[in-house]
Amino acid sequence: MHYDVIVVGAGSMGMAAGYQLAKAGKHVLIIDRYNPPHDHASHHGETRIIRYAYGEGQNYVPLLLRARELWQELEKEVHKELLVQVGAINVGRSDSTFMQNVITSAKRYELPLELRNASETMERFPGMYVPEDFISCFEPTAGFLRVEDCVQAYRERAIYYGATVLVNTAVMNIVPKEAHIEVHTSLTKLTANQVVITAGAWAKELLHQLNISLPVTPTRKTFAWYDADDALYGNEHYPTFGFELENALYYGFPSDNGAGLKVGRHDGGEAINPNDERIAFNAHDEQQLTQFLNRYMPQHGPLKVGKTCMYAMTPDEDFIIDQHPTDARIHIAAGFSGHGFKFAAVVGELLKDFVIDGNSTFDLTDFSLQRFN
Repeated sequence: MHYDVIVVGAGSMGMAAGYQLAKAGKHVLIIDRYNPPHDHASHHGETRIIRYAYGEGQNYVPLLLRARELWQELEKEVHKELLVQVGAINVGRSDSTFMQNVITSAKRYELPLELRNASETMERFPGMYVPEDFISCFEPTAGFLRVEDCVQAYRERAIYYGATVLVNTAVMNIVPKEAHIEVHTSLTKLTANQVVITAGAWAKELLHQLNISLPVTPTRKTFAWYDADDALYGNEHYPTFGFELENALYYGFPSDNGAGLKVGRHDGGEAINPNDERIAFNAHDEQQLTQFLNRYMPQHGPLKVGKTCMYAMTPDEDFIIDQHPTDARIHIAAGFSGHGFKFAAVVGELLKDFVIDGNSTFDLTDFSLQRFN
């Protein structure tokens, strides 16, 4: 079979790209080694935060604002709530780079942001403890995305527009030829005019075969849900949250329709081989998360369930969105470093633009492969 475009990896980025390309009239095949949405990579766990006053850098804000528009368009297409606006609060010291980026990006892009000291924050959110020397930045228009619903929506709409989704099929090799690009799976050989690689933790080994040394480290991460009083921690009263502590970064979500208070640790984690069997959530993982909650959200209940996922980390924790340096038929989106899901809608559009126009209207210099040379 020959296609205009083959998308390798059908998680959040790949499924969004396949949708955009099929909607644009391309003959598209989307391949995944599992059956998305699934729990083998980064796009699972029910919810992911979406926020716009961005502590990771002002260069992300234009992409975020476009992503919000695209998520809202998808909601209208599928007649389903995907983006839940509960607000997002970041808590930390006022002089930290992250908190200053939140404040300055809000000013630059005229985003609503409410600054509070510790006592004001605890008065606003009674279930939260904030140290005296911390401040908070509350973004009322932020919230969370329902991740499995988002991936499923993109899958359904991609198929509606004519894409083929091939699941439970591993891509073993990608071989550029003069007339086309061969994609070798565990079962067959396929060809395409162009290829999009959005294989998450598996992108490194695929790109190694294409003479690209991708500086991405698959990393084990954990998160968990705890019993919680929805009168305090429910999504009608409580926002998504991020806490920048002296030696750790934690994040979490309100109890969504009684699911429980969700919390995870963003920094740290162990480098892993994505092909190895996953180490299950364990007592050490629980201890880390529970210690955080005991101090900062002390009215939580006992652990309900813990899970693991993978981040694909770059050295600078910024994304890689680029084309192969010597073959412009190969497009790459990888290394989303644990903060990428919210961007999936716009990354899909960027990859569509790469395929159709050969470039993007956004400045993607900061996400180039060349920065690692």
